[in-house]
Amino acid sequence: MKSAIYISNLNTGKIEVGLRSLGSVLHRSGKRLLLIQCDASKLPRLYSDVVDRRLRAVGKVVDIFGNIEKPYACVLCYGGCGIEIGEKVFGR
Repeated sequence: MKSAIYISNLNTGKIEVGLRSLGSVLHRSGKRLLLIQCDASKLPRLYSDVVDRRLRAVGKVVDIFGNIEKPYACVLCYGGCGIEIGEKVFGR
């Protein structure tokens, strides 16, 4: 079973290939940092792009930390973070 999802962007008509769920947002710190709880088997790469469920660019993964069973990722947002806590985010 592949972990990638295929989403068509209705605004541009492009099909985004290779996006996979990074996890859900646990906490927002300040105006530009998000804390995401990741699945241990699907760790994101450092400096990979992060998008929300509407395929809007959110930011980049800048750090991965925590224990092996429940890792966390820190995302630096491009602008103000308009993502709600509990919302899923996706990346390449």
